[in-house]
Amino acid sequence: MIRSLFARTALILAAVFLLFQATATLVVYRTVVKPVAERSADDLAGLIVLSGQTWVELPPEVRPAFERELAERHGLRLQAATGSLRPPAAKFPFKGEIERALSKRLGTHILLEGGEQSRTAWVVMAIGGRQLQAGFFPDRYAMRPPLAAVTLLSIGTFLVLFTALFLVRRITVPLARASRAAGVVGKGGMPEPLPETGPQELADLARRFNQMAREVRELLENRTTLLGGISHDLRTPLTRLQLKLELLQTKFDPAKLSSMEKDLAEMNAMIGGYLELARSTQPEMAQEIDLDEFLQKFAERHGAHYRAGEACRVRVGRGALARILDNLLQNALRYGGERRPELHLKCGVKQAEISVLDYGPGIPESELDKVLRPFYRLEASRAAATGGTGLGLAIVKQLAEINGWEIRLANRAEGGLEARLILAG
Repeated sequence: MIRSLFARTALILAAVFLLFQATATLVVYRTVVKPVAERSADDLAGLIVLSGQTWVELPPEVRPAFERELAERHGLRLQAATGSLRPPAAKFPFKGEIERALSKRLGTHILLEGGEQSRTAWVVMAIGGRQLQAGFFPDRYAMRPPLAAVTLLSIGTFLVLFTALFLVRRITVPLARASRAAGVVGKGGMPEPLPETGPQELADLARRFNQMAREVRELLENRTTLLGGISHDLRTPLTRLQLKLELLQTKFDPAKLSSMEKDLAEMNAMIGGYLELARSTQPEMAQEIDLDEFLQKFAERHGAHYRAGEACRVRVGRGALARILDNLLQNALRYGGERRPELHLKCGVKQAEISVLDYGPGIPESELDKVLRPFYRLEASRAAATGGTGLGLAIVKQLAEINGWEIRLANRAEGGLEARLILAG
């Protein structure tokens, strides 16, 4: 499927101009070429019939001189029919028009016959009780299309199409450059500034895009600094509090102290999640790995079911991939019931797909996109009481987008959720 603006515009323009060319050619043929050809064929038929009638009326001793004159002036050979059969004449332009004109003038169905040479055509006719045969060279009498008109139309169409594509190209190239730069910004990078040149509209677009890219980058850096400061400020008092709780273990209720320690651990985990979300703004350096072998070892460590297949060599960020799969498997273990989650691999030429399947209650269709947002948690089957910080899937989505991958969630017909990670090649 054609998706680029230039390709679509070029295809539409080419189709329109080809249609115009075909229509113009048809109009020229019907209004110029065909009428002229029919007139030319009728003139030739009239000459042949008139010559035959004259030949019959002339005395025998004068006929050779008449035949020589026809041959010299009109390239027409006229003589008494020999009675030998000839094959049908070879095809040439407007042969049908000449046969119809002869048939109309002679009152009988005429088919041109071939001569000793393929470039000669013969007509056998009965005039004045005599069987005559007239031969002519189709190259001399056959009507040729007006090449000048066709050439002019072709050159005009080409020039207009070339000019249109040139203008479209001047517009689509800056747009394509802006699209690539937007992709770099979306991954947290800082693209090269777009040239602020060209038509006023494109120059303004480039100028505003460059400004937006700088602001987005500053926003990401501020977010990372803010979250890093929060984690630093909170970890110190949390550490002191935990130390005091351990010292006071013997003076207070151990059950309450244990509950407080669990709260502290949960808060610490949340801070770790914030940090991970803040740090996942740069793509990881890709390296080539055997995805099948990687998933075998990963499934063994995390208690998932995976059926080994053939080797699947891909270039990916190993750490980012492991973190994404770890978060997906944690969700599958937490919400998937007693059955072990499954890992599936589909390896293609241009991309590989990893699916994490669980056997839990799934997610309402209206919530499938929302659960990928930071801090979003379902209130039903995946409630806050069951655990989680609401950052797991958000981290998955952000890591996938930064590395050029895609994450899709879908409910399975047999029950449970499928999380599919698409690794574009």
